[in-house]
Order: sequence, then structure tokens, then C-alpha cells
Amino acid sequence: MSAASPISDVLTVINVFTVSPENQTRLIELLTRATESTVRHVPGFISATLHQSLDGAKVTMYAQWRSWDDYQRMRENTTASPFLTEALTFSSFEPGFYRVVEAFSAASEKSDAYQHVGADRGLDPIWWTQIPNIELRFREASC
Repeated sequence: MSAASPISDVLTVINVFTVSPENQTRLIELLTRATESTVRHVPGFISATLHQSLDGAKVTMYAQWRSWDDYQRMRENTTASPFLTEALTFSSFEPGFYRVVEAFSAASEKSDAYQHVGADRGLDPIWWTQIPNIELRFREASC
């Protein structure tokens, strides 16, 4: 599972697609193919999660990119373009561009990162990430 992290340079892209319920699975499959075959291989891609609404009317793609320039390079990639073009034949989408300012996790659960890093010092992670060469930040455990 991807974990959002408050890293100021990281671009978070949240695309909310509106689709008829009978086409929700089709859209999910299309976005999955696009991400697996093209998007995840573009330099600067960090992670993405795909969400389906319970009513069948929306699909949301949450993605993180190293920078705005990296995201733009993906958008200009002719290999990725046909997927969006096809998606827009049976859905619409509203893009959103964000910076994570805070991340929270359950107070009663410890993450895998806690079990592997810092547990021996009684530290509790504020956030963690799979981005290489990024220092993990911790705060003293409050338990």
C-alpha cells in the first residue's frame, strides 16, 4: 500500500473520473493497463492507487510524482495518450494537483516500518515512504 508523505517537492495528482456504473470495471481495467504498461515506467513516477466508488459512478486515481515536470513528461508521452483518449470516450474526469501537508495513521496500530525501523528505540513513525534516499521521520511514541 502506498503511504502519503509530507514531502514538499512531491506532486500529488488526484484524478476523479465519472463513469456510468456499467462502465466502471472497464475504466478500472483501462487505467490499470495504462499504469502497468506505461505510466509506472516514466522517470519520476513514485506510486499510484486506484479507487472505485461503491455506487459505481466514480473511479479515482491517486498518484504521486517526483515533480510537476516529471508529470508533464508523462502527459506528453505518446504511449500513454491513447489510454486517456479511450477513457474519455465513456467517462469524464476532473484532475486535481496537490501537495501533501500532513499524513495520519491509526493510533493503535504500528506500521511495518515501525516494526523494522525504530522499534528497538521506542520510536513511532510520523510517516514513511518507499522513495529511495529519503530519510524517515519519527516522533517519540506516546503510548
